[in-house]
Amino acid sequence: MKVNEQRLNEFVTKAVNDLAAGYGGVMVGLGHKLGLYRAMAGAGPLNSQEVASRSGCAERYVREWLNSQAAGGYVLYHAASATYELTPEQAMVLANEDSPVFLPPAWAVPVSMWMDEDKALEAFRTGQGIGWDQHDQRLFSGSAAFYRNGYRTHLVSEWLPALEGVEEKLRSGARVADVGCGHGHSTIIMAEAFPKSRFWGFEYHRDSVDAAQSNAQKSGVADRVRFSVATAKSYPADGYDLICFFDCLHDMGDPVGVAEYARSALADDGTILLVEPFANDRVEDNLNTVGRLYYAASTTICCAHSLSEEVGTALGAQAGEARLTDVFRKAGFRKFRGAKATPFNLILEVKAG
Repeated sequence: MKVNEQRLNEFVTKAVNDLAAGYGGVMVGLGHKLGLYRAMAGAGPLNSQEVASRSGCAERYVREWLNSQAAGGYVLYHAASATYELTPEQAMVLANEDSPVFLPPAWAVPVSMWMDEDKALEAFRTGQGIGWDQHDQRLFSGSAAFYRNGYRTHLVSEWLPALEGVEEKLRSGARVADVGCGHGHSTIIMAEAFPKSRFWGFEYHRDSVDAAQSNAQKSGVADRVRFSVATAKSYPADGYDLICFFDCLHDMGDPVGVAEYARSALADDGTILLVEPFANDRVEDNLNTVGRLYYAASTTICCAHSLSEEVGTALGAQAGEARLTDVFRKAGFRKFRGAKATPFNLILEVKAG
């Protein structure tokens, strides 16, 4: 087979860029955890000693780190003054922890994927699953952090108002179940916005439930939020006005069974809020950066967990609206609507009839 030298060089360049990005993720983690980005945010041009002093770190390490950041385009380098600057846009992504595009903690997810490589190799060879609770603990904190600020930005202001009659119920006092709630950020965000409603978060992973309870206490909403250990087919079916699935249904082994159980747990005229990773219905339409991220995570995390449970449907993180709608149709629901979308999420409204 004859090799096209130009195509070879182009692909080597692409692969080396990806390798450099992996190295860069380590640098981002250090910059976040050591407060280096926060030390630079809003400060204008700084030399390496000034960044070191502001962050309490050793200058020689900081200087090398700054050069790695400048080489990757994560800070500006001013050659004339030998100074480094974090722009306002870079600060939104790297230093502002309340920003909807704050990303450093998300690097904990690929770290966990590397740590679990032996489990993934075995799963590929045997076809067996890997339960969510079997992963490196950085997966839990990284996933929660990746989604938290997006929920904080969109959930109350855009997603809930897009559902028919739901916001009014929440304002007057509704019963809400957040199934697969993880660290509870989505539950807490709703509880902060709607103090007359009551919220129950259900999660099968005990450590995540403990984290959610702690987060509720810190947020001052523990009086109207309760977190419990339960699966998606065993939580109390207590007539909820709203049942939410945030970025979790595709992970479940039996999504149709989960949807059937949710139907039994809904109040009359209750609503399902389904938030899933953004995906088009066809593979060829997902061959982009977001699709690459989600397909990779889905390979070793989402499909792996589903295959660890009964049925093992393994929808995957790129299921798309048509397949998700089919899940609820099979469960006996009759009304489906794409309510909103972001670059990272699909938001669907589902009702029984």
